[in-house]
Amino acid sequence: MKGVTIPYSRTELIWIKERATGSRRETHALFCETFNRCEVTLPNFNALCKRKGWMTGRTGCFEKGKTPPNKGKKMPYNSNSARTEFKKGHAPHNTNYLGHERESKDGYVEISVDEPNPHTGYERRYVLKHRYLWEQKNGSLADGMCLKCLDGNRLNTNPANWEPIPRATLPYLNGHRGFNYEAAEPEVRPAILTFAKLKHANKQAISKIEKAGHAALAQEGGA
Repeated sequence: MKGVTIPYSRTELIWIKERATGSRRETHALFCETFNRCEVTLPNFNALCKRKGWMTGRTGCFEKGKTPPNKGKKMPYNSNSARTEFKKGHAPHNTNYLGHERESKDGYVEISVDEPNPHTGYERRYVLKHRYLWEQKNGSLADGMCLKCLDGNRLNTNPANWEPIPRATLPYLNGHRGFNYEAAEPEVRPAILTFAKLKHANKQAISKIEKAGHAALAQEGGA
């Protein structure tokens, strides 16, 4: 009964310890027969051996060099398993083959290209398809630049639908510092994009003037 201690005699404990490395199931059956202890279940017997630290020495793993008993044997035919098993030449529906496309959580199309993955070392990796196609046509995108979707449809990967703009102009296009480009009407979007570029250019010009002024003051102070 659960919670009740099962007593064992000294003779029984010595007997069990001497046979601890054998098969637990067979040793338990022999123990019950030898000592007439049918009330001791196999789980009780296993628990006693574990408490005493009388382990079998077996890990349950195949030892190096040991041949599995089913090596070279074919699995018996079963109509149910045969109905759902992979057929020769068949590829799973989620196979990531070269050129495979998927949609990212941000709504962009990603494509598997023949380039090593810098993070995993795998022979292929996923890249943004619109940028991949744009760079194939126009060359590498300059540092500090990004591609802006002109028609608002991120699934449209045609290079003509993407325009390179300074990344710093994005705050003027997402509604934080200017207008919301995505929410605007199509005929208004070109003006919003031009406004963002002008704001960025103005900020860059002011920053350049301020730097020149600081440099001039520093020279006068050192003179």
